[in-house]
Amino acid sequence: MENQIAGKVIVITGASSGAGRTIALHLAQDGAFPVLASRNEAALEELATECRDLGTKALVVPTDVTDHSSVRHLARAAFEWKGRIDVWVNNAGVLAAGAFEKMPWENHQRVIATNLLGYMSGAHAVLPYFKYQQRGILINNISIGGFLPVPFGGAYSASKFALRGFFEALKGELTSWPHIHVVDLFSAFLDTPGIHHASNYTGKVLKPAPLVYDPLIMAQAVKASILHPKSTRYPGAASLLFKLSHAIAPELTTKLSGLLMKMYLKRAKKASSTDGNLFNTVNFAMCTNGNTKPHIKPGIRRLLKAGALLAGAGIAVYLIAGKKTSRHVR
Repeated sequence: MENQIAGKVIVITGASSGAGRTIALHLAQDGAFPVLASRNEAALEELATECRDLGTKALVVPTDVTDHSSVRHLARAAFEWKGRIDVWVNNAGVLAAGAFEKMPWENHQRVIATNLLGYMSGAHAVLPYFKYQQRGILINNISIGGFLPVPFGGAYSASKFALRGFFEALKGELTSWPHIHVVDLFSAFLDTPGIHHASNYTGKVLKPAPLVYDPLIMAQAVKASILHPKSTRYPGAASLLFKLSHAIAPELTTKLSGLLMKMYLKRAKKASSTDGNLFNTVNFAMCTNGNTKPHIKPGIRRLLKAGALLAGAGIAVYLIAGKKTSRHVR
């Protein structure tokens, strides 16, 4: 198949570490021209060098997604660089963990400003260019947090649920633009340094959920979305399983999530409170992976896929039974 990635101008926010860094390197291997954005200029310059070593071109644009003028500057710089913007990847995100009332209010606000308003700001900045070009792909790294609540991460959950609603509305607005695509990615838990960069007011050391995927699955999903845009993708079989679980039994799923989180916090080692990278960038763990074990092994992955299929069958049976019941009631 013809390589449709080479030469494309692809803006990536939150590119300095984790999924963003992985996406940039993965696409650079195929000859894309990544526009690298985050608050950490030094990390971006290092990444740009890695991309250029792969034989492509890269542009560094230090950007704070909580500042709309900064995001508009990013879009303008990307467009002026090559005369177009082919793809925009909303990826910059932060996490704040702790009991809702014990977390400083400013921290909750910062999560919303970054995760929700930052993505909206990106869409607001790039859409005029897409409409001018009459084409473009907007890809949003929302994560399974858009369906599955995260106890002790209330602002994070609020931002992710809101993103799902916002981009559904935006897709409705863009129906008359057939070559402008909005793609939402709801990935499973990823092994990135994000957990180490988090604002933490739990009083305990934070670790990712037991089942984590290499962030490469997100990079592969972004590539697939460029080659074949579609409204939603679920990188990692566990993602779809979590979504179906919440769809079938939302109250039970929420209670189990809270129980598991409380059990973990009860056993975890103590840690001092920190704002992490909420208000300022950090200078550690600016890499692709968080080196968390275990990763999802192929056998477990097959089981998760089977579980997702069974859950889907369960929903179908539930819906059919519900229709039959409603007929009897009438």
